[in-house]
Amino acid sequence: MQIQWYPGHMTKTRRMMEETISLVDIVIELVDARIPYSSKNPDLDELAKNKHRILLLNKSDLADPIATEVWKQYFQEKGFAVIEMNAVKGTAMAEVTNTARALMQEKIEKLRARGRLNVPIRAMIVGIPNVGKSTFINQYVGKTTAKTGDKPGVTRGKQWIKLKKDFELLDTPGILWPKFEDQKVGLKLAFTGAINDDILDAQTLATAFINHMMVVQPDCIRNRYHIAFDTIAEPHDVLCQIAQARGFKLKGNELDLERAANVLLDEFRGGKLGRLTLELPEDIMEMLAEKEIREREKNQADQARRAAFQKRNRG
Repeated sequence: MQIQWYPGHMTKTRRMMEETISLVDIVIELVDARIPYSSKNPDLDELAKNKHRILLLNKSDLADPIATEVWKQYFQEKGFAVIEMNAVKGTAMAEVTNTARALMQEKIEKLRARGRLNVPIRAMIVGIPNVGKSTFINQYVGKTTAKTGDKPGVTRGKQWIKLKKDFELLDTPGILWPKFEDQKVGLKLAFTGAINDDILDAQTLATAFINHMMVVQPDCIRNRYHIAFDTIAEPHDVLCQIAQARGFKLKGNELDLERAANVLLDEFRGGKLGRLTLELPEDIMEMLAEKEIREREKNQADQARRAAFQKRNRG
């Protein structure tokens, strides 16, 4: 299943972020704790390379807590200040403020020594679509200031939000990156709802999700739908079992696989299959190693073609 979604407004968002990044001191990035690597936009690392970084592992209530601790350490070793949070319940909001102040303390003290008594902290809020940025901001500010929704792409323009006299947030629309180098990343984004469902085939996506979970944690599907299958079962057959178990039928007693697929994805996204993390750092290391091999093979093939071309021309 080939997945790519980069609508035109994301190009405008990237340009706007490039133009305004100089106005902020800190970049606060939200990622989905169930897929911390796949939901982290690699383009933002280049954009914010000279800024303080706070990484919020949002939706941590839906992720495996042990896996979340592993990811927290992983990102801390890469220089991020990392905070677990559940934006819906508003947990860890004070920790975000305290962390931002700690990161800015040295700069603030230097400016005050020069006579600047009121030194505002300005932070940019970034993240992929549907990761919970607007919900976080609403909880953080304490009132509804940003639109929220369960579909990606609700926020379409930048907005400055003043928290206190010395703290301002720049909200930005959710943004992906132009090309997923590994389709596993695109699939995981689709599983969690970061990619617009309207462009996806629900049955194909649900089958891919089943295939992934049969490797990662098959018991979550067995236990939720009270079905039996082994790890060599066909994912499509498992989807049929889910439809059968829930009594999803069309006219003529045909299984309603479309409904079963939508229910499976909705229940995963809502946490009804349990607290699940779909990737770990070692999985990413394996994926990056595969990418390196592919790039090496491509470079070798390119060199061979160039050598053959040059030899032909000399002849």
